[in-house]
Amino acid sequence: MTTVRVAVPAKPAHEYDIRVDPGGLDRLGETCSAVEAHRYAVIADSHVAELYGKRALASLTNAGLDADLFSFPAGEWNKSADQWVHLCAEIMGEGFGRDSAVVALGGGVTGDLAGFVASTYMRGVPVIQVPTTLLAMVDSSVGGKTGIDGGQVKNALGTYHHPAAVLIDPEVLGTLPKYQRISGIAEAVKVAAIRDEAFFEWIEEQATALRDGEIDATAGLIERSVRIKAGVVAEDPEERGLRAILNFGHTFGHALESLSGFSILHGEAVAAGIRMEARLGESAGVTEPGVGERLDAVLARCGLPEVLEPPIDLDALLERARPDKKSRDGILRWVLLARLGRVAIGSDGDVTHAIPAAECRDALDAALRGAFEAADSHE
Repeated sequence: MTTVRVAVPAKPAHEYDIRVDPGGLDRLGETCSAVEAHRYAVIADSHVAELYGKRALASLTNAGLDADLFSFPAGEWNKSADQWVHLCAEIMGEGFGRDSAVVALGGGVTGDLAGFVASTYMRGVPVIQVPTTLLAMVDSSVGGKTGIDGGQVKNALGTYHHPAAVLIDPEVLGTLPKYQRISGIAEAVKVAAIRDEAFFEWIEEQATALRDGEIDATAGLIERSVRIKAGVVAEDPEERGLRAILNFGHTFGHALESLSGFSILHGEAVAAGIRMEARLGESAGVTEPGVGERLDAVLARCGLPEVLEPPIDLDALLERARPDKKSRDGILRWVLLARLGRVAIGSDGDVTHAIPAAECRDALDAALRGAFEAADSHE
């Protein structure tokens, strides 16, 4: 078992442990016992509830804790205001008070939605994050972001509500479909690309093992990703500066998800966003030449899809990206790499770069052509 301590310098200051513990789901009761509460509301989507709901409840019961399971229909489109209200009403109907805690058991959708429930229920109760997808393990379960989608905007409403604890059991990935497990690798590639060149080189070396789901390689990927993200979160818990670097690949990625009606997996969209934004950085003269090619290659070796098939309507894509939280005064701002392992700092000292719409359109067109050429070269 590996434990990573996260210290969040918020008001009030907050600390929590992230435990990477193979087989740890059966020790969930121990983790929850350390979070003082009278009752525990375990929230899972319909799929995870069937797979792991009874096992999670049994662990809490065996630890002498009072817990109930609440489920909602699986799917990104259910990360909605309707489901938020429905879950809150169900929990309230079962008599859960302000001395309760929420256990978010599932992937990123569950973590975001259950976290949002916890942050708003009775003006806020603790949440324990128990991610069951690789994507959630390396990314969304760490950092305290919660939220629901609104209309066509991903995470339109949300809060910062840092978990009381995070329990990661890599063994549960055995029931995850291969394509979903592979999609989670994209977030680890992103973390390495923005912060740790040595980690990126490790992913290049371990790409085949990661693609095939080898447990030791996967556990190593999770641990290193979590340590890097935890460090960024500790420096900037509410994304007032540095933490924006974690959005590399996400301006395009979120727009692609939205444009597809959320039919594209988040990790696949982020992989496409990484490819595109690396090429954008090169086209803008900000990113060291060759970075995009290395990113293309490692994503492909890990089994992530090549750049999405054309045609992509860039005008529609840019319009969908316009509500991105990094935009200012109607101008999109992008997280761009200087080189692998390091984000480029703009002339204004910001970690994001403003590119006017017309210039952005031309640069993205060049980036898209470059990405497709790179994809063709890997065939």
